Amino acid sequence: MSTLVIIAIISVSALLVGVAIGWFLRFIIALGQKGSMELEIKEMMLEAREEVDRINQEAAEEADTIVKAAKEEAAQLKEKLSKTEERLINKENLLDKRQSDLDEDKERLEKEEEDLKKKNKKTEELYKELVERLSEASKTTVEEAQKQLLSIVEKDFNEDLMARLHKMELAGRDKLESRAKEIIMSSIQRMSTHIDSEVFVTNITLEEDAVKGKIIGKEGRNIKTFERLTGVELLVDDTPSVVTISSFDPVRRYIAKIALENLLRDGRIQPAKIEKEVSQAEKEVQKIIKEKGEQAAYECGVFGLDTKVLHILGRLYFRTSYGQNVLEHSKEMVHIAGMIAEEVGADVRVAKAAALVHDIGKALDHEVPGTHVEIGRRILQKFDTNPEIIKAMQSHHDEYPHENLESVIVTVADAISGGRPGARRENVENFIKRLEELESIAKGFEGVEKSYALSAGREIRVFVTPEKVSDFQAYELARNIALRIEKELKYPGEIKITVIREQKVIEFAR
Repeated sequence: MSTLVIIAIISVSALLVGVAIGWFLRFIIALGQKGSMELEIKEMMLEAREEVDRINQEAAEEADTIVKAAKEEAAQLKEKLSKTEERLINKENLLDKRQSDLDEDKERLEKEEEDLKKKNKKTEELYKELVERLSEASKTTVEEAQKQLLSIVEKDFNEDLMARLHKMELAGRDKLESRAKEIIMSSIQRMSTHIDSEVFVTNITLEEDAVKGKIIGKEGRNIKTFERLTGVELLVDDTPSVVTISSFDPVRRYIAKIALENLLRDGRIQPAKIEKEVSQAEKEVQKIIKEKGEQAAYECGVFGLDTKVLHILGRLYFRTSYGQNVLEHSKEMVHIAGMIAEEVGADVRVAKAAALVHDIGKALDHEVPGTHVEIGRRILQKFDTNPEIIKAMQSHHDEYPHENLESVIVTVADAISGGRPGARRENVENFIKRLEELESIAKGFEGVEKSYALSAGREIRVFVTPEKVSDFQAYELARNIALRIEKELKYPGEIKITVIREQKVIEFAR
């Protein structure tokens, strides 16, 4: 028992001693750690002080640099200002000196002016005194002396003066005529283009003669449909591989040419296809008209015209006058008018534009009443064309007075272009007018839809509206047209009148 107690006491004592030793060791360790931390803190503070000192030193150095640079810049600026001030002082001194010189010059001029006035006054007094003495000596006034002197000079040199004036007048007239001829001849030589006269037929080449049967069609229905829709005469004869389109109207011929060529390429020739191709050809011709007008203006260097004016101008591509293509005639006139205008100092732009549109009324003269000059004036006025251009174009047939120099130039250019040998043929224009009169007579009757003069005016085909003209009335209409032609026109031989009444009835089964 006592041994256990002793062991327990020893154990407790050992535990207490161990605890005391542990606490002491822990205390010692804590003291060591505290010392190391304080040491680290001191080292950090030392480093921070060193860093602050370094930053302060760098800042001080940088501040010294900035201050030094600022002082140098201020010194330079001060020097610059000093030089500027010195220049201004020099200029001010120079201006003062100039002002002083000007004042001296002014005083000198004023003094000279006063001296001149005194001298002029003295001269006038001497002149009056001299005139008075002469008047007293000659017993005549100044006016009478002048009249006597002029009378003597006129009497002695009258014949000589008249001869000289007459000689100068003749020389001037000859010189002006020679210069005018020189300008005109130069313009003609520089613009020596060739204009082909328009023909009345167009030939279409076929790949083989067998196609002619397709063109004619069963019982001639294809060729009849084609002629009815285009208003031309289609000649399919024995000439190998050729079909001829005949019409005095170049627009109809061109539409028929395009339509027939498209039909031949397609190979299917029947009434419905013919109607479609003719309609398409008419649209294509309208496109060509627009392109021709714009192209003509571009080639001639005429700009600023309204697009609608150019479209109407393009219609002249299919218009002839005395066998001469009107658009080509107008383009030729533009170049001639431009050359003459340059030589005589006129407005080249106005002269060229007026020459280009001088015959624009011919594009509509078969649709609108009035002369082509008056129609052209109304067209140009409607689309706000330059008034100077209108003045220059309206006088080329002397219907209006020549209001500017350009109008005379356009008239001369028109005469040059139309008067050249081979440019025009009178009989062609008369022939076309007779055919147009034939068609207009037929169109004047009620119920007539279309009328076409064919076979060089020996036949006229009249298409009537079925709803307005019956079969019996068609006979009466043909007779009335014939009687009116006999009454109003003079023509060789006879004219065949063919009235065609065709009625289509279309219905759909649904």
